[in-house]
Amino acid sequence: MHSLQSLQKIIKEGIADLTFDKQPVELYSPINYILDLGGKRLRPVLCLLACDMFGGNISNALDPAIGIEIFHNFTLLHDDIMDQAPIRRGKSTVHEKWNPNVAILSGDTMMALSYEFIMKTPEKVRSKIFSAFNQTAIEVCEGQQYDMNFESQNDVSIANYIKMIRLKTAVLIAGSLKIGALVAEASPEDADNIYRFGENIGIAFQLKDDLLDVFSDEEKFGKQNGGDILANKKTFLYLKAFELADSKTYESLHFFFNKDFDNELEKINGVKEIYETLNIDSITSKEIEKYFNRGIKFLDKINDADDRKSELIKFADQLKKREF
Repeated sequence: MHSLQSLQKIIKEGIADLTFDKQPVELYSPINYILDLGGKRLRPVLCLLACDMFGGNISNALDPAIGIEIFHNFTLLHDDIMDQAPIRRGKSTVHEKWNPNVAILSGDTMMALSYEFIMKTPEKVRSKIFSAFNQTAIEVCEGQQYDMNFESQNDVSIANYIKMIRLKTAVLIAGSLKIGALVAEASPEDADNIYRFGENIGIAFQLKDDLLDVFSDEEKFGKQNGGDILANKKTFLYLKAFELADSKTYESLHFFFNKDFDNELEKINGVKEIYETLNIDSITSKEIEKYFNRGIKFLDKINDADDRKSELIKFADQLKKREF
């Protein structure tokens, strides 16, 4: 059984070896740039972890793991354009450094490259892995569309929001685990249980992201603090605040989310103060714990020795406790 640290090193080295020195340089430079920015690399690591947990050869899972990471970064390029985000991992986003058209085209190329790596899996399981990856890719796009729809909808519920983040964020984490399990030729039942584990951990992960966007150190987090507030994103924090607000607080929230501010900090600090008054940070933390525990229950269903699950549990616990 490989340690979490050793698998992280394998992924880090595998991504570092990716250099797309091809023409036209304007197409490939942004790809090298976004991949060189680093990040948590959690999805490819989860793919290797799952493969290892089920006794598979992790070398067979390395290419699909890298394909998953390329796909994830492709979504970031396009998401940043849609969100008009200026910062990604502490650096300028691709559309800011180049322009939106370059970011779109480089992202499209990354999508194609991700499939190239996915198809390098052993022939015996290739069809199942391709199907799992393709379904995941479609659902991620569905989630992004729901996210954009919410921008103009005033009747978004917390249930709607959880469905959206399941699609936009959680299914890629779940799919990464399932693909690793499929490489190891795990049983259909075990592959499904590890998918459900990842699905719930992924929801908890996104809720943690929502929390960190407001209550975090911007330099550590690598993104603009309060970006969701400035974009009027209907996050769990936003929806729960409106749900709990009395009439006076509701009016204050409505004011901050519907007025144009010359000073962005005025809006961020005003909303943050309301969140703190309503104890939204604690409520969100409890919701994170709920989905984390739900995920662990699916992991417990897997007929594997507990010591083979330890690294995966450790990884999930790190995600829950992270500060950036």
